[in-house]
Amino acid sequence: MIRFVLDPERRVVPDLAERLPGRGMWLSAKADVVEHAARRGAFQKAARGEVKLPPDLRATIEDGLRARVRDLVGFARRAGQAVSGWQAAREWLTTGRAGLIVQAADGSPAERDRLVGLRQLPQVAPLAAAELGALFARDRAVHVAIARGRLAERIAADAARLAGIARGNSTAGIARGNATAGMARGNAGAAPGRDPARHEERTGRDGAAGDKA
Repeated sequence: MIRFVLDPERRVVPDLAERLPGRGMWLSAKADVVEHAARRGAFQKAARGEVKLPPDLRATIEDGLRARVRDLVGFARRAGQAVSGWQAAREWLTTGRAGLIVQAADGSPAERDRLVGLRQLPQVAPLAAAELGALFARDRAVHVAIARGRLAERIAADAARLAGIARGNSTAGIARGNATAGMARGNAGAAPGRDPARHEERTGRDGAAGDKA
């Protein structure tokens, strides 16, 4: 899910960290859902008044999510919770330290499969090899292992949202399931990772605010 709030100028702002003040409006993290909501006035209905939308809301969200993934992977590296390279990632896999494998979106699918083998471990591919490499002071990085823990969970969650938002899903690969295509309005301060559908007003099929279930 993606949370949105209105700033003092009534501009729609994607609250990707889910921390901005104000009453939140929620959409499924899917490109077609966001674009449909923008075209059909779902934000105006949920906000009960006129709002100002960015010229390309979907692209704004994609850029923000991509930056979040880069920042989180970079933070994991600086904290000693990430390694890059086939051999280093393989060692973390073998010893059970890895909780998530981040693969380059433009890397070889065969090499991805060879690294993980039959292990049941989450894998995401949100960034190109050059983007991953820059985080490790390399020209390219194709395989990155993230240590088990909260950082791995946050990277996986944001990579999943990015995969849904990215147009054509060309550089944000991850297995995706079905997502609800409605908008919801809720109170500010929802904890990151919490399912907002559990504690906020859901909207009707046309995107207009509905009663709480």
